[in-house]
Amino acid sequence: MDFGKTTHLDTVNFALPPGPAFNARVWAGLDQTAHPEVYIGGPIWANKDYVGKIYPSNAREKDYLHYYTRQFNTIELNLTHYQIPTPAMIEKWKQEAAGSSAKPGFTYCPKFPQAISHERMLQGAESLTEEFINAVLSLEEFLGMAFLQLPPSFGPDKWSVLETYLKSLPDDLDVAVEFRHPDWFRKAETWQRTLEGLHALHRHVVNTDVAGRRDVLHMGLSSPTLTLRFIANEGHPTDYSRADAWVQRLKSWFEKGLQTAYLFIHGGAENDTAPELILYWVRELNKHCGLSLKEPVLQPKVVQGSLF
Repeated sequence: MDFGKTTHLDTVNFALPPGPAFNARVWAGLDQTAHPEVYIGGPIWANKDYVGKIYPSNAREKDYLHYYTRQFNTIELNLTHYQIPTPAMIEKWKQEAAGSSAKPGFTYCPKFPQAISHERMLQGAESLTEEFINAVLSLEEFLGMAFLQLPPSFGPDKWSVLETYLKSLPDDLDVAVEFRHPDWFRKAETWQRTLEGLHALHRHVVNTDVAGRRDVLHMGLSSPTLTLRFIANEGHPTDYSRADAWVQRLKSWFEKGLQTAYLFIHGGAENDTAPELILYWVRELNKHCGLSLKEPVLQPKVVQGSLF
């Protein structure tokens, strides 16, 4: 089963927690009048269900990315978790993003390769790390937040390993860390020290909103940048009520000075319903937060054999 997924949605408390005390340090001294940059998209562009919905009905698979970049302004780039992109791939991604009319401009948010994070556990991975960093930095202005997903076995006892690894990364690479081991969140003081450490390193943290692991929805920030992975449940009504709660929280955080938000909306197992949910998020953010995000355009799907 995918991380944090559950079929017992009726037993889940989806309320957003208040967030740790450390957040007050993040808000201190921020410009509360600045206009935030908000990037919102999904985790995939290669989905045939999008043809005739957010892609033209005659769209070919090789053109999916082209149409994706014209509907959304970011993507959680999971492909890089499994392979380091070649120069040819990077060049194609840049060319497609260059034609986007999204505001703010389109950005790719690559995930660190699992060979680094899961297989080598951040140790002895210098050459792989250099290869990955060189690849993603060549995205230039189309590079957004890179995120380092730690495996579930990587607990607080390995903080020194994480700290050493983060220190080795270049300053011009924005990195958010996703924590999954329960012990990071079991004691408030452990999580407080973790946020302090990330703050000192000028690194960011991922919040993951998923039904079956409410502890990873820690609502903590180590910087005025939010990276959110929102895992929906195939169009279940709670997908939308949870979105409503997040919009209100974001409204509050924007008023406190949150500068940037990366919002990755997963529709569910196949992400077929992600476009509808992203459209809902965009409309509600524009309505309640005074934003002017471009709405993705969804076309009604034609049912084969139907006359009406």
